Amino acid sequence: MSAMSEGLAGNECQPHGLRARKKLATRQALGAAAMRLAIEHGLENVLVEDIAAAADVSPRTFNNYFASKYEAICALPVDRSYLIGQELRARPAGESLWDAVRRAVLAVYGAADPPDPQIIAGIRLVTSSPTLRGEYLKALAASQYELAAAITDRAGGSPAADTFFARAFAGAVTSVVQAATERWLFADPPVALGPVIEDALGELAEGMLAVLPNAGRAGPGNAAPPAPGSG
Repeated sequence: MSAMSEGLAGNECQPHGLRARKKLATRQALGAAAMRLAIEHGLENVLVEDIAAAADVSPRTFNNYFASKYEAICALPVDRSYLIGQELRARPAGESLWDAVRRAVLAVYGAADPPDPQIIAGIRLVTSSPTLRGEYLKALAASQYELAAAITDRAGGSPAADTFFARAFAGAVTSVVQAATERWLFADPPVALGPVIEDALGELAEGMLAVLPNAGRAGPGNAAPPAPGSG
C-alpha cells in the first residue's frame, strides 16, 4: 500500500488546510478514474498512463498516491472509511457511540437512488477479479484501522480508549458494511446501497443485544462468570 494510503488509515493525515484537501481530491479522482476505465475497457487493458490522463495528472503524480493500478481501483473503501472517520469526529458529543457511528456511516453511504445496472455489472466484474483480491483485503484492513482511530478520538484520545474494543467495534462495523455491499452488488433489481447498510447495522445491533443482554463489567446483580476450572 502506498504511503498516501497508509496515511489515510491513521490520525496523521487529517484534511486540515487547502493543500491536504487538494491531495485527497486528487487521490479520489485517480481512484474513480481507475475504476471507470477498468469497467469500460477491462482490467488488463488499463495502464497507469491512462488513469493519470483521465484524472488530468502526470504518471509521476499517480505514483505519488498509488503503487499500482490495482491499488487505485481498490482505493474507494479506504477513502470512504476516512470520510466516515471525519463524520464521526464531527458528531455531537452528546450522542451515544453507536448512534454516532451509525449516522457517520450512513452520511457517507446514504445515497437514496439505485445505481445504473450497467455500472453495478461492471463493479461486480472488477471486484471479483482474483488479481484484485489482495489489494481489496488490504483496503478493508486500512478501513478498519481508520474507523478504530476515529472511535478512539471520539473517546477523547485517552489511553483507556485505545483498547481492543475500538478495534473490535471497528472490525464489526467494517464487516457489516462489506457484507451489505456484497448483497447490494447482486441485488436484482438494483437498489440503493444506503438502506441496505442501514438494515445491516440494525441487524448487528439487535444481534449483539440478543447474545449479550447483560454485557458490561461485573457488579452488584451482574456477577462475572466463574473462571474456568474454579468449579
